[in-house]
Amino acid sequence: MEYEKHGQRIIAVDQGWSWHDLEFESLADSILHKLRQDVPDTEEWLDIIPSVDTNYLSVRFPDGKKPIIFGSLVYSVEEEMQEIEDCVHIHFFVNQDRFITLNLDAHTRERMHMREKMTMLHDCRLPIEGMFVLIRTILHYIHVGMDRFEKNLRKVEETMKKHNKKHLMDQILTSRFELLYWSNLFIPFQEIVTAAQEAYLEEELEHSAYFRRLIFRTERMNVLFRHYEKEIDTLISIDEAVSAFRGNDIMKTLTIMTAIFTPATVIGAIWGMNFDFLPWVKTGMTGFLIISSITIFSTLAFYLWMNMKGWTGDLLQVNKKDSHL
Repeated sequence: MEYEKHGQRIIAVDQGWSWHDLEFESLADSILHKLRQDVPDTEEWLDIIPSVDTNYLSVRFPDGKKPIIFGSLVYSVEEEMQEIEDCVHIHFFVNQDRFITLNLDAHTRERMHMREKMTMLHDCRLPIEGMFVLIRTILHYIHVGMDRFEKNLRKVEETMKKHNKKHLMDQILTSRFELLYWSNLFIPFQEIVTAAQEAYLEEELEHSAYFRRLIFRTERMNVLFRHYEKEIDTLISIDEAVSAFRGNDIMKTLTIMTAIFTPATVIGAIWGMNFDFLPWVKTGMTGFLIISSITIFSTLAFYLWMNMKGWTGDLLQVNKKDSHL
């Protein structure tokens, strides 16, 4: 049953607990004042909210036995990476008979009021299970963002396969930062899973289908994060290896070219000196032809000698059409 009381949107669940979906504009709002009176355990939570601008999670045992969990979550309903300050920031509180959310975004609220989600909520034995339903709903946004990220990553891999250009590293690093963005949004959800285990232990959660589904969802997404991280690290390693190989090839080629033209350089240096008594200096065209012939012959002979030794390899014979470098 859903109703409003003192400006609060409340869903009374069949299992005996309730979800309070609240919205407020300032901490002086009468809704929060009424909440402090009705649920004294929310005092610490509401006092912490003004100083929290990122993820926050805490497990408390006010009476030494029954746990409460409260904190804040930052997430994005958009598929594309955006600034953290543009993400959604909600606050939540869970005790034995209430699940309270503050400033839940309209898109998630709409999804939570779908028939499928409402059926799940009414089937939950504990308020913490209702929170698990909400967490899985929010994780869907990250999962969709990861699907889009995978498409972009495949484009980068295809580009690397066909054309390994110098701007490719920028694309790889952009993918790395995007993965880091989604990973940072995902980590707090993993922390919520472990916090629930800390608070309720296995006895109360072992038969909860919603908790097990949340665990499987987080494990599935964690596998994706690890896989994509390895993929990007592999792409970076490939790019570094290709760059190093290309650099070595360039240096080797320059070295070989320098060595091949060494005879011509030496001959040019000798016959370029300002001496009057050098052979063929003053013989006109005949001397020029002789020196040119010696230069060409010595250069070709030196190249053939290096080739016979195997020192040139295939550096001077690369077919660009068959090369990814």
